[in-house]
Amino acid sequence: MFIWTIILIFIQSFINFTGLFYFLIILIELELFFMHEINTIIWDWNGTLLNDVDMCLESINTLLQNRNLDPLSRERYRDIFTFPVRNYYEIAGFDFSNESWDKVAHEFMDLYFENLYKAHVFHEASSVLEAFKQNNFRQFMVSAMEHESLINSVKEKGLYDCFEDISGIQDHYAGSKVDMAGRFVRDKDLDLNRTCLIGDSIHDFEVAEKLGICCLLVANGHQSYSRLRETGCQVVENLTETMNSFKINHVEINSQVKKKRDENR
Repeated sequence: MFIWTIILIFIQSFINFTGLFYFLIILIELELFFMHEINTIIWDWNGTLLNDVDMCLESINTLLQNRNLDPLSRERYRDIFTFPVRNYYEIAGFDFSNESWDKVAHEFMDLYFENLYKAHVFHEASSVLEAFKQNNFRQFMVSAMEHESLINSVKEKGLYDCFEDISGIQDHYAGSKVDMAGRFVRDKDLDLNRTCLIGDSIHDFEVAEKLGICCLLVANGHQSYSRLRETGCQVVENLTETMNSFKINHVEINSQVKKKRDENR
């Protein structure tokens, strides 16, 4: 009797495991199906298309060392970075009971813009944006970067013409972009069911949730892969993998972009 009980428990466990496995497969297929229905992409800038992590790390470490505080490693930075960024400053060691947040924020931004020339877009950014364009996706950008600075940055990096419109926040404090993104989506009258936000942070996922649109996170920016996975959102390792999520055949397009780039040299 005892042996049969063990066998039945084993069979039930196998069935439950198998059921769970197929349920997860169905969820993935559904996610891919809905991705196929997407025709509009809202891109984040910093850390998603612009590779500015090392430059941000250099700037924040300068501020920390000026206050005799321990600098951050790249791994530690990606593990504590968050929005609003004031929270991450406090985790890093800043004490805003001794100095004002405004002073520290402006000090960081002065360093950031002084060194912004060091930051380049990810090497595959141009070909990825071109691939989406060639596949008839509408492309916009929404960022927690101050609006005019954002416009100038995108133009300087040569990607401005890839987007129908671009929107940043109204100050340099890198707070939440939920309200601004909401207004942007309403003003553009975007179809929420066919729009996807692509970013590199948990906050991008939170923005997408608030807007009621799907989200794809890229783990090549300001937050680690493990942190992004905690959201339950689909996460890819790099920009090239974003195209796989939308089943874009990008090989020929990449070749065309490379040929055009070589001709312009």
